[in-house]
Amino acid sequence: MTAANGPYLEVTYRQGRPLAAYLYLPRRATDRSARTRRIAPGLVIDLTARGRAIGIEITAPSKVTITALNRALRSVGAAPMTRADLAPLRAA
Repeated sequence: MTAANGPYLEVTYRQGRPLAAYLYLPRRATDRSARTRRIAPGLVIDLTARGRAIGIEITAPSKVTITALNRALRSVGAAPMTRADLAPLRAA
């Protein structure tokens, strides 16, 4: 999957509720996750072998705040998200 034009949020639901989510960050088609770094409760950043962030795993969607997510995005030089961007996490 590529997110060349910007971030892309993918949400996995179970029984109508968000179970987990993944925020794809801009990446090259050849980018692969080489390591991860827990940045906050419920947030894990995937990094390439060169240390560039390519995505954020949201392991506890109901507990993650927009503030925590934007802090994580800022820490890797990515643009912040809006509440509307995260609406799929709150839809159920």
